[in-house]
Amino acid sequence: MIDHTLLKPEATRADVEALITEALDLGTYSVCVSPSMLPIPVPENADLKVAAVCGFPSGKHDSTVKAVEAAQAVRDGADEIDMVIDIGAAKEGRYDRVQSDIAAVRAAAPSPVVLKVIIEAAALTDEEIVACCIAAVDAGADFVKTSTGFHPAGGATVEAVRLMKETVGDRAEVKASGGVRTFEQAVAMIEAGATRLGVSGSRALLEGSTPTGSY
Repeated sequence: MIDHTLLKPEATRADVEALITEALDLGTYSVCVSPSMLPIPVPENADLKVAAVCGFPSGKHDSTVKAVEAAQAVRDGADEIDMVIDIGAAKEGRYDRVQSDIAAVRAAAPSPVVLKVIIEAAALTDEEIVACCIAAVDAGADFVKTSTGFHPAGGATVEAVRLMKETVGDRAEVKASGGVRTFEQAVAMIEAGATRLGVSGSRALLEGSTPTGSY
């Protein structure tokens, strides 16, 4: 259920290679990296998906740019795209803009590519969370995702995950990311409805040791 994540701006090729090695050792579902790191050296026949972020971390990119970025990431080997919405548009109540932004990326990266939509839940009211989740599923997203892990408002919360799952129902899945650092937190997110977790300190979480990452 874990997207083993490396999104630090200072990440190097060596860091990505180490990420892949650790992901294979731990048996995580995927690795999640910045699009500039693609393509990445996943061993042939390895049971490991590749996710790349899009419009990250601010979401304040033109939809055309996000679409191009997503399409290029898919050409470079991404199986999944984690895109950031225009959070300001959501705060203004411009949910048509939020939906069209997501739809542009969905068109550029059609199924079977998995599209996850980061709504930055900690920066939104409950009403805005609900509206953004509806926009995401109406635009064809496969997942709604809590957070980038980079916003000062915070990361995932059990309350946000529960609200997001109640909103999307069976139309989409929920990914909890940002501050999921312990096994107990992970279990709480899953019980609230998350089916995927974005984690940088995956080994520490799974082994119950002290995590060093912040994502």
